Amino acid sequence: MRARREFRDRPDVEVAVLDALVDRAEEGMTVFEVRAAVDSDIDAIEEALAALKRDELIAVENGEDDRVVILVADRVVPDPEADPPEEQSIMEALRDKFGL
Repeated sequence: MRARREFRDRPDVEVAVLDALVDRAEEGMTVFEVRAAVDSDIDAIEEALAALKRDELIAVENGEDDRVVILVADRVVPDPEADPPEEQSIMEALRDKFGL
């Protein structure tokens, strides 16, 4: 699942982090899981996490077994009934294909 449209005008790494977290909105993800899901270096992921936390789009909490997990804000998760799945735009498809 992808983050809501209004949150997709951010840098690519931030959008990738949000998309990964939206997929695991209920249980959240550890930093290691985010790093495995996002195709970027750790410094870029760290900057993205800091920006998303500053903008209150993510929260960091203690999860099960005292693991620190990152949770996406509810307002970022699309409502499947209200927000029909959007098709990938041509620009997004080109970016994915050519790694831009």
